[in-house]
This record gives sequence, structure tokens and C-alpha cells, in this order.
Amino acid sequence: MKYTNPANLAVIACPGGEVFADEVITHLKRKYRRNMERMAAELSKRYSLSVDAVAQQINLINEIVFSSSSARGGIDMGSVPRFKIPVKFTIFPNSEVKAEILESVRGKDVYIFQDVENHYPVVFSDGGEKKNLSTNDHLMAVFVTIDAARNAGAQRITLVIPNYPYARQHKAKGREGLTASRIGKFFESLGVNHIISLDIHSRDIINAFNKMRLENLHASYQIIRTLSRLDGILNDDFVVVSPDTGAVDRNKFFASTLKKPLALLYKERDYSKTSRSPTQTNISQIRLLGNVKDKTVFMADDILGTGATLIKGMRLLKENGARRIICSISLPLFSGDAVSFFDEAYSEGLFYRIIGTNAVYQEEVLKREWYINVNISGLFAQVISRLHQNLSVSSLLDNRDIINRLLSETRVDEPQHELPFKQDES
Repeated sequence: MKYTNPANLAVIACPGGEVFADEVITHLKRKYRRNMERMAAELSKRYSLSVDAVAQQINLINEIVFSSSSARGGIDMGSVPRFKIPVKFTIFPNSEVKAEILESVRGKDVYIFQDVENHYPVVFSDGGEKKNLSTNDHLMAVFVTIDAARNAGAQRITLVIPNYPYARQHKAKGREGLTASRIGKFFESLGVNHIISLDIHSRDIINAFNKMRLENLHASYQIIRTLSRLDGILNDDFVVVSPDTGAVDRNKFFASTLKKPLALLYKERDYSKTSRSPTQTNISQIRLLGNVKDKTVFMADDILGTGATLIKGMRLLKENGARRIICSISLPLFSGDAVSFFDEAYSEGLFYRIIGTNAVYQEEVLKREWYINVNISGLFAQVISRLHQNLSVSSLLDNRDIINRLLSETRVDEPQHELPFKQDES
């Protein structure tokens, strides 16, 4: 029986990652409370003690061996640390930012949360006006927070950053930098030991570091679970379509797991142009390889920015007879006016639903009928808990087994139904 004191786990939330960090902490508290209950039940049988007596002994040992801070929540069974460390973030008139950790993290296993694509107003600790931060602003906040945690004596630092910054700058096509790799080396030079990210844009990024390890999580289980509740997933007229050649592996996984055929949208791009809106795309030519006529189409992609290429692809699928189109997006950025353009595309009948995760903070798109929000904070909590206890996370990185169990529990002859909600909180 392996046990690691949860009081040694510390969570620091940067201004952009506050919401996601709080959601993950909620799951962490539940998980550690269940772990303590199971351990207390097992030890009570072994030593013929009451469960309450064992729980108090565990809390007593935590206080003696670690520190008095481990018993902040009390001495009863349900007590767990609060995990979150208070930090004061200050932004100066010249836009410089400072992070000041207000509680000791010396010797702790620190997890720093940031959402670099949270472009909604955030409040700094000085209580000033709300500010909209750019990706680079959020990135600088991460740098100063990592530096503060290292200077404060953190034993290990893990960066929880679902949307890896500059991930689309992972290969050089001319006189340009490999910025995705360089950002990681910045993190590594600051003393980051681990990064936890979601569906990183390129596998090349994972291999770009010397010692730092990147755990690349996937939302495939949560997406398939949502799909299984939508009408059409178990029908014979369902086909998986890769939106481009770069997404083939991702969509091949869905096709093989769901035992459905795989088609491909082949796109040629003019890289002298930049997609700035769904009406301005750098795609010069697009072709469909496969049959979608009278079928329900499912497409999975990692990042949705302006949505230009996705809308153009959906239009072609409709022209080729697709009956209904469902898309899943791990990192739904909805940059610029993307939400309004998708409103128009939905009114036009180009797609049925977009499934996105809460890895990127959103407000506006959550109100849309066509959008389904999938909560993946529980997955991140599981990974953090296992890393903290030095346990394997391989079953969470390769989740085929739990997906197969999910699908085996869903009977083909059961009538499927429309989701009765917009947001999946599980």
C-alpha cells in the first residue's frame, strides 16, 4: 500500500489558470478523501481498530513527520489539505508582472497552473481593474511564478498548461525559429521538472527537451463518452473523417476504437497567407478521400483558432452529401470572431454539434446550442495524484482499455438520445 502525504502537494494558480486550477483541486480533494477512507478501512481490519481511530493516527503521523500545516482541515476522516497556495500577483503600469508566494513551499511538490489562451478579463491581487491579457502576458506570468517557486525552495515543479504555448511553431519551413521547442527549453532552464499538457500539436515537441518530461494527455475517453450519448454513434452510417493529414493519427485512433471507416480531407495550403478569420483561409485546394454520402461524420482536431479551415472542410463534406457533422476540439480557442462565424455556419446547417473541453476558459461559446463542453479536470487530477505518489500514469496516457469498457457497456440495440444538457460536469 503506497501512501504519500497529500499536504506535501501544492497548487499555484496563475491569473489565467485560476478557474481550471480550482476545478482540478475539487477533484483532488475528493480523490484523497477516498484514498484515506480506503486506507483507513483496510488498516482497521488488519489492526482491529475503529476506522475513526485509524484516521486520527494517520493525521497524527502526518503532523509529526511532515508539518502542522498538514492538518489544516482538522483530524477527522474527511480532512484534506486545501492544496492551493496563496500568491500575490502584481502588474505594474509598464505591464511588468510580479509573483509573490505568500506561504512556504519549501520541500513541496508544486503544480503551477496557467491557461495562456484565457483572454477574458482577470483580476490581479492588488484589486485593480480587470485586465485582458495576451498569450505573451500569460506566458510571462508563468515565467515569474516558476522563478518564485524555485527561489522559495520547491522540491519539484510541474507546469500544468493544457494549451502548450506556440505549439504550432514546431517546424521551420524557412528562416524561422522552432519556437515551440525554445519555449520548452525556457521552462527547463527555470527548473521545471514536468509539464502536463493536452493533445499537444506535434509529437516533435515532446522530444525537444534534455531532462524535463512532458505528459501529453488525451480527452478521447471524455469525447467518446459524450458521443455515445448522441444519436447516431452506433449506427452503420457513421464515418470518421480526418480534417487534414496532420490529424490522421488522432482520427485513426477514433476510427479503430469505434470500429468505423476512416476518410480524409486533403488540403493544400499557401503558407504565404495567414488564416485570420473563417472567411480568410490559406487553403488553396481541398479534396475528400472517402465516402460521406448520407452519413453522420465525426472529425477530431486538437486546436480550433479562427475555425477557417474547419468551416471550409465542413462545407465540402456537406457538398458531398454528409447528413450530419459532429466535431471534437481538445483546445477550443475560438479566436477573434470565430463564435459568430460558427453561429452562421450552424444556421446554414453546416454542422450539428461541436464538442470542446474546459481546458481553455470560455464564456461566450458555452451559451450556444451547438456547443457541448466536456469537463476534463478529473483527468488532470488523476494524473497529478499519480505523479505526486510516483505512480505510473501510462493507463491514463493510453486509455484504450477504459474506452473499450465504456463501449462494451453501451448496447447497440439501445435507442440513443440527445444530450439533455450542454455541459458535461463529470
